[in-house]
Amino acid sequence: MSSYDLKMADCTKNLLRLINVSLNILADKMNHSSTEPAETIEPLRYLSKVETAAIETELLRDYRFGQQQLIEIWGHACAIAITKAFPLTSLAKKQPTVLVVCGPDQNGSIGLVCARHLRIFEYEPTIYYPKRTPNTIHQDFTVQCEKMDIPFLSYLPTEVQLINDAYNLVIDAILGPETDHTDVKEPYAGILVTLKQVKIPIASVDMPSGWDVDQVTSDGINPDVLISLTAPKKCATSFSGKHFLAGRFLPYDIQKKYDLNLPEYPGTDCLIEL
Repeated sequence: MSSYDLKMADCTKNLLRLINVSLNILADKMNHSSTEPAETIEPLRYLSKVETAAIETELLRDYRFGQQQLIEIWGHACAIAITKAFPLTSLAKKQPTVLVVCGPDQNGSIGLVCARHLRIFEYEPTIYYPKRTPNTIHQDFTVQCEKMDIPFLSYLPTEVQLINDAYNLVIDAILGPETDHTDVKEPYAGILVTLKQVKIPIASVDMPSGWDVDQVTSDGINPDVLISLTAPKKCATSFSGKHFLAGRFLPYDIQKKYDLNLPEYPGTDCLIEL
């Protein structure tokens, strides 16, 4: 055998040794990884009424968010959710009409902001805001809608078919987590009775009006879409409709403190469908 043949034989042996060592290392790694426990994904946290109020207090007091700022963030996110759940091209009626029903407190103001952004997105919102609050922030949002020529209803038709015929959907921005669901006064009790009978889709802001925020209930309206703000509430644990979450703005320390386990939001989106 020539010296060249001997060198080639040695190279082949060395190469086979390296391949064998590499295979053994790979096998060890595979065996090790198979014995490691799979990474657990913590479930999304559903908030109680007390926790919801505490988080908002911290945002306002410790993180120096403004009330108007938070309402704007939430209202804009609600409008984005509506565009995802009910794109203009999917609406049944020729005109992209939307009825936004606003309550007297924070949810009502979120509804006003949502209506304004929907108008920008080329929907045709109409607002029913039966009891306007003297709060300056709420008045500001009302004026902004009026300046954009968004019509306000003077009354809500009790004949449900009129609502079904005039609008593609209803946005429920009436009662929020701060409301006592056992003591819903007029005109909101009557409004809920009417909305329970409509046939067009309903999208609720943060929680369905008339529900108990702390537990699953059959009271109140039954929306097709729910847009949870900050984090979902306990009443939504078994919600079966289309469910969006708008909580990306939350500082990480608050997310960690309350073990919110928020999902990873796609791209630069401000909300995610759960």
